[in-house]
Amino acid sequence: MKFFPVKRFFSLFSNDLGIDLGTANTVVFVRNKGIALNAPSVVAVKANTNEVLAAGIRAKEMLGKTPETIIACRPMRDGVIANFELTESMLRHFIRLVHNGRRTLVHPRMIIGVPSGITQVEKRAVIDSAMQAGAREAHTIIEPLAAAIGAALPVQEPIGSMIVDIGGGTTEVAIISLKSIVFCRSIRIGGDEMDEAIVQYVKRKYNLLIGDRTAETIKIRIGSAFLDNNTPRETIEVKGRDLISGVPKTITLTGNEVNEALIETVASIVDVVHVALENTPPELSSDLVDKGITLAGGGSLLKGLDVLLSKETGVPVTVAEDPLFCVVNGIGKVLEEFDMFRDMLMG
Repeated sequence: MKFFPVKRFFSLFSNDLGIDLGTANTVVFVRNKGIALNAPSVVAVKANTNEVLAAGIRAKEMLGKTPETIIACRPMRDGVIANFELTESMLRHFIRLVHNGRRTLVHPRMIIGVPSGITQVEKRAVIDSAMQAGAREAHTIIEPLAAAIGAALPVQEPIGSMIVDIGGGTTEVAIISLKSIVFCRSIRIGGDEMDEAIVQYVKRKYNLLIGDRTAETIKIRIGSAFLDNNTPRETIEVKGRDLISGVPKTITLTGNEVNEALIETVASIVDVVHVALENTPPELSSDLVDKGITLAGGGSLLKGLDVLLSKETGVPVTVAEDPLFCVVNGIGKVLEEFDMFRDMLMG
């Protein structure tokens, strides 16, 4: 009779998971199957008992619309856990969805993407949350590394690769060579701050109060980081509450106004890219002249951002294929070739 080591036995029967636990969305990758779930990082609970009523899309639809007895919130803030219990409940819910609602006897190995600026306490919270949600072992990987792997950059070669990962809560810029980060800078500015900038602009200019979901829709529809004479002049009708009269009101917002609202946030992203370029070793800088900068994450889909960054830095800028899923696809590759990428993991 042939005996298997315990770890190998588990790996034969468990669906190991890669998780991009993002501020805006949580994406789950199942080893050898691909992306199994992409859902908003939102959970709805009963106010008194913290009993989970919904998570994901259904919970997001409740944001800003719940009675006092129900709380709908994002348990992740700036790429890290803001509410441990709710994050654990959300993870458990998503893992059960991936397993088609079934409870599994064999617990999966999990690899979770975390921001580069994460503290030891925050990292421990992520690992503990994964273990409480049912993992047999949990590891973390720095998100820019995972994004670079997912974007098919030559991270294992002695070649400089630059990735700018713009998520909901953070923007991370990393120079990578030989499976390691040479320089990395993270700022807690991302898609959520862009939405908030639009909310404040509309409030300041029109005395109109709008919600985060409305601001996100405006950003996606007509938001732009760079305008020129060839940019189409777009408009959108925006509904909200008039702060003076207190009644519902509709205004028309132009693409130029949205661009004006986003200028400061986008400038912060440009600044952190400049900082990374200034701190890149000369030999790797020469690689970047040829290879350029790769953008990943949902924030990279903001119209004109690649053009603006290229104009400001003088370096070619491209948006990765499937930028929303670069991190989770990278984690998936690590799962499937675990021994090759083991030394890139933490915890």
